[in-house]
Amino acid sequence: MKSFTSIIFSLVFASAFSQKSAKIYTSDIDNFWVAYDSIQKTKDHTQKLALIKKLYTDKGTEGLKAFMKARDYNDTVFVSIIDKYPKFLNSIRPNTLTIKTKTNELEASVVRLKEIYPELKEAEMYFTIGGLNSGGTVSGNKVLVGAELATGLPSTDVSEFQDDWIKGVFENQSLDNIVSLNVHEYIHTQQIGDRRRVLSQSIKEGACDLIAELVMNKPLERKYLSYGAAHTAEVKNLFKKEMFTGNFANWLYNGRKKGESADLGYYIGYEICKSYYQNAKDKKQAVKDIIELNYDNDKAVEDFLTRSKFFSEKIDKKKLIKEYGKNLPYVVKTEPANGSVNVSADTKEIRITFSKEMVSKSYSFNLSHKGKEYFPITKIIGMENNDRTLILSADLKPGKEYEFVLTNKSFVSKDGYPLRDERLLVKFKTSDK
Repeated sequence: MKSFTSIIFSLVFASAFSQKSAKIYTSDIDNFWVAYDSIQKTKDHTQKLALIKKLYTDKGTEGLKAFMKARDYNDTVFVSIIDKYPKFLNSIRPNTLTIKTKTNELEASVVRLKEIYPELKEAEMYFTIGGLNSGGTVSGNKVLVGAELATGLPSTDVSEFQDDWIKGVFENQSLDNIVSLNVHEYIHTQQIGDRRRVLSQSIKEGACDLIAELVMNKPLERKYLSYGAAHTAEVKNLFKKEMFTGNFANWLYNGRKKGESADLGYYIGYEICKSYYQNAKDKKQAVKDIIELNYDNDKAVEDFLTRSKFFSEKIDKKKLIKEYGKNLPYVVKTEPANGSVNVSADTKEIRITFSKEMVSKSYSFNLSHKGKEYFPITKIIGMENNDRTLILSADLKPGKEYEFVLTNKSFVSKDGYPLRDERLLVKFKTSDK
């Protein structure tokens, strides 16, 4: 790590204040706690909604409004959190209020970022209280941080939560992480493209972590980085097999499903960018290359991977895609058979058999373009045949067409592969009698 961190641009701390101050907004945090305190004085739900609206969301900054839109938050979401998690909120409150004390550090980090990347475009930083599912995101040139997650610590009271995801988020956090998180999201405002491939998105996230590390001049404390480093060979091999696919489920934004092995795409992307940086003779140009990589251009991303020398072996893209395809589960048969036209209206069950054992309770069905009146399913009964056959309850009428859609996002095999068909239309017609 010494050789990696030795080539870092240093600045005198005072220089942070010789330039125009960064645009940092923390008023949403203050407004939330005013609303929180007011809501404690009433048990009337309608009154609570009125208070959160009057004192928090109506007074919200442009950042809060953008965050609400991006994450589908509304007044009901905020009131629900206040009602359900009082112990958590009381324990996190002092942490969120410390963000104002870090303004100088945040401004200094932007100055350091500008030093290593002179082309940096200005962004605005908004610190809010969100809906407990996003520590940070961006909208245009706005960095949006959910302080209730971003400032959680190992000591934070999480006893009211059912799942372990939030506990995992807080395990390795310190209040110092708020600065590096902000730099991570700031880099997102500079990036180009949004190609939904594992390789592209992993590099996109990892690039933000690497640049944040360069700015902070010290290793980041991230669970996925420590876990990845401890399982490098295994993770690297699995990533190679899936990097040209759109199967994010195994690599990104999967904290609630993967536990300690979640978000390893961040780790791989970080290592790819780190390798690119280390192998570059011109470090300043390397930073520029990393930040300005066009993620809409598959060839540019793949060339970046090659130049990084992250994989020592030659990558055969066609072979990897072909091998991946062999592992995808598919529908072996449906009962009634797909496309059949003389199905008895007395049929009470629809059975769908897959080629692999599927994750149970992880599926949903979409309407076809014909709409709800063609949808036959009334209830999901469950799996049988070693989780290979899904049984659905149906209510059929004589002489009627029925259709529904299975999507690969809703059906996943137990070994982590999505359904082969991105969108499978199942249809049949009942007989007249």
